[in-house]
Amino acid sequence: MIAELITTFILFLVSTIGSGGYLGIFILMAIESTFIPFPSELILVPAGILIALNEMTWASVLIVGTLGSYIGASINYYIAYCLGKGMTNKFLKGYSKIFLISKNGLTRTENYFKKHGEITIFVGRLIPVIRQLISLPAGFAKMNFFRFSFFTIMGAAIWVYILTYLGFIFGSNLELLQTNLSILTTFTVSFAIALIVVYALWKRRLKNDKI
Repeated sequence: MIAELITTFILFLVSTIGSGGYLGIFILMAIESTFIPFPSELILVPAGILIALNEMTWASVLIVGTLGSYIGASINYYIAYCLGKGMTNKFLKGYSKIFLISKNGLTRTENYFKKHGEITIFVGRLIPVIRQLISLPAGFAKMNFFRFSFFTIMGAAIWVYILTYLGFIFGSNLELLQTNLSILTTFTVSFAIALIVVYALWKRRLKNDKI
């Protein structure tokens, strides 16, 4: 019964995304990359299935998926940037509890992103849930927008490709798809941790070389 419902839901998503075309993927990925919770798996896996059915092309899905993800992330960045830039004592008193940030916290966040913004954005785009929120601290910290854009696009492109590929390969087998989604989550988190460790060791070595 559950398997049938899942199958029906997947077919519905394939039909919906197929009807919306590339514009539908772009809009949904833009929404998914803001703070509105909407799993990208529900967009890109059906897109991969449509590629397998020769109803969409790899290049187009990757481009619109990545651009949509970037636009959504940029919206988060811009909102946080404007709030951070205009933060006053009055604002902090009214909204600091909502955004969980204070003047000292804002300063620490800004200093952190000046030193480690690139790796944080890139890795953050590969981890579910975090990928939707990582643009907010970058905006609060007023991270250089060019660097923010570059590493956001790099991370988003990898994520879009992986999920689309899963749909392309396993879309017709829901059991394998679910298993591989779980493996994907574990792998990306492990990969992110490994990148952070390598980055930390590299930074430490540079620091020691300067001494």
